[in-house]
Amino acid sequence: MFVQTPPMGWNSWNTFGHDINEKVVLETADAMVELGLDKLGYKYVVIDDCWAMKDRDPVTGRLVPDPEKFPHGMKYVADYIHSKGLLFGMYTCVGVLTCGMYPGSYGHEFIDAQTFADFEVDYLKVDYCAKPATAEGSQLYLKMGMALRATGRDIVYSICNWGRHDVHHWARSVGGHLYRSTEDICDCFSAVNGIAMSQEGNLCYSAPGCFNDLDMLTVGMAGHGLVSTSQYSIKEYRTQFALWSLFGSPLMLGCDIRNLDEETLALIKNETLIRINQDPDYRAPIRLQAIKICFEDKPVYFRVLSDNEYAIGLFNTTDDDGVVALFFAELGITPECGYAFEVTDAFTGENLGVYDEFFLRELEARSCGVYTARLVKK
Repeated sequence: MFVQTPPMGWNSWNTFGHDINEKVVLETADAMVELGLDKLGYKYVVIDDCWAMKDRDPVTGRLVPDPEKFPHGMKYVADYIHSKGLLFGMYTCVGVLTCGMYPGSYGHEFIDAQTFADFEVDYLKVDYCAKPATAEGSQLYLKMGMALRATGRDIVYSICNWGRHDVHHWARSVGGHLYRSTEDICDCFSAVNGIAMSQEGNLCYSAPGCFNDLDMLTVGMAGHGLVSTSQYSIKEYRTQFALWSLFGSPLMLGCDIRNLDEETLALIKNETLIRINQDPDYRAPIRLQAIKICFEDKPVYFRVLSDNEYAIGLFNTTDDDGVVALFFAELGITPECGYAFEVTDAFTGENLGVYDEFFLRELEARSCGVYTARLVKK
């Protein structure tokens, strides 16, 4: 199976954690379609940890869905999700236990892979808790990757080892389609910004087929759910969604999409940001030389897109308002070359005109500006 662009969808963990159940999953699938998210690429509905019984079936050795949480079983859930034109995802762990203390797949990789295939799963997230110290993590992920392939079913393989053991060096080689690059996210700006900044040097390892996963988005959680620690503002959510889009991370929503306000819905449906994220060429963004304005560095990113287009990201991740600037000489575009950039705002769609030496914006604290640009003759 080949995955051309970063997967998009929804994962249950950030909001529901242990409290996941059939009703939530089916209503979420309904909401994705009713809100038109499926038409923008949000296809995967993923049940994270805590879906299973605490013990395997004593006769077959298989994982068993909790009948109180999923009274109709997982095949029923899969059929419902597929009937909506969506794709179904589930969760396991390479360790003896999952992070929620349910049975892990260590030593059961092939039977578990077949169980997921029998459920008609399209996506499998594989976590890293309770791994025996004597077991090599990359080998365990290779084994599960081979087990998934042996089923004959196309299943997106999500490696979630929290960025341990230089996973960006081997995730593609063991069959992964995406790999978690950091510890778990929480719904606070410092965590979101820290995750994004920590991966600047590793983005070049992403390409069609396998992508660096910055974790599920917290956009829209607004203080509600398992990983919430604070009340976000919409400008901070815009910054997170912009970073994930520009960095080419999978866009897996972690909020309760059944209860979204209009501002958040407009953000996650922003077609320009999604187009940047889903660019078929997938070329990693470049962080340009830090420009010190008012003695503070503010990240500036430039990404080469397909169809002779470019993306520009200006980020003020500090706690004070300030100017963020891109000087075109950093890109080799100097006045004598005869070219300039025509710039369009990704949030508003407004054509901002032509700029021939620099482009700067006054940005509020913890906010951003994202733009598409084309070279034009002056």
